[in-house]
Amino acid sequence: MQSSLRASNTQWHRIGRRWWLKQPPVFRPFHTTSPFAAIKPFILSDPGEGIKEVQIIQWFVEPEARVEQFDKLCEVQSDKASIEITSRYDGVIKKLHYAADDTVQVGKPLCDIDVLSQVEPEDEAGVGVTAEQAGSPTSPQQPQKAAEQHQSEVQEHGKPQHDTPTAQPDGKHSTLATPAVRGLLKDLKIDISQVNGTGKDGRVLKEDVQKHASCPESPPSTNTTKNGQTETPITLTPIQAQMFKTMTRSLSIPHFLYADELDITALSRLRTTLNNSNINKTHDEKDHQKLSYLPFIIKALALALNRYPILNARLDTSTSQPRLVMRSQINIGIAMDTPQGLIVPNIKSTPTLSILSIAAEIRRLSALARAGKLTPHDLNGGTFTVSNIGSIGGT
Repeated sequence: MQSSLRASNTQWHRIGRRWWLKQPPVFRPFHTTSPFAAIKPFILSDPGEGIKEVQIIQWFVEPEARVEQFDKLCEVQSDKASIEITSRYDGVIKKLHYAADDTVQVGKPLCDIDVLSQVEPEDEAGVGVTAEQAGSPTSPQQPQKAAEQHQSEVQEHGKPQHDTPTAQPDGKHSTLATPAVRGLLKDLKIDISQVNGTGKDGRVLKEDVQKHASCPESPPSTNTTKNGQTETPITLTPIQAQMFKTMTRSLSIPHFLYADELDITALSRLRTTLNNSNINKTHDEKDHQKLSYLPFIIKALALALNRYPILNARLDTSTSQPRLVMRSQINIGIAMDTPQGLIVPNIKSTPTLSILSIAAEIRRLSALARAGKLTPHDLNGGTFTVSNIGSIGGT
């Protein structure tokens, strides 16, 4: 045992009958790390269905506001529907990259959130505010440099120089208001972004709205032609821009027109019978609505598409040889004229629904369309479209 220990290069020390390993002392210097404010960029994720950009309707937060997961950040309008975006993090809002009415591309940061934790590698590329900009020191020399700068300011000006106070957000950013004030804005048809808020942090008050309504509005920019015609340019809304793209793209589809007349006397009697019976009535009499011809037409169309599936197919021209793509589901869309523009929500799995269920789904989609609350699920996946111009007097 003794010989083996001596042969080893390790330093051993014998005390009594025991051998102890002699190790050099380990020095562990004491050091401190400066706190790191993790600024996470909140990226606008891809909502799908080819949506490349959205327009911000309003912000529910402002800089230095604390948010938690699932808190509402802003409301955006795509070319299909309005969406409320919620936070994925707990933290403090540091910066809003866009104002109300601005257009945001998918994949761009909407805002920066200080989550008080380490930034994940995939977020480092999108961080718009560095640790130096955020005011957190990144090196041990920074406190010393700050002290030297402070001392030089005192010697030069006799007193330290302070940053200029942050100005209150102007009308373009003042989208904070109570529901009552928003109701007043809606009644007066005033855009909240045009009102200068005088409340805390630029909040729009009732007095601000009344003052804005009493002031004469400045006329929009106009262009007068040679013949005296006055032209005023107006930017298309996201839905109107999508209408232009879709209708222009539809010109590449081969068109044909077919007209026919049907005797619906029996259908008219059935509709009258159903409207007079209790089968279409709910427990709440206020919700009872008369059946129109549209649910019957949609049901008949769904059965026809189920029998002739080629009419439910789509034409794929992305390859060198055009081909038909057969689709297993029949989702019939209904063209609806809304204040925002023409939109086409669709009824999912239409052949499996009864006429009463189709009528209820039409009422649900119509109510959401008028309120601008249709979801992407309601608008995506349509396979066939029905346009009912009879409601506006068309034949």
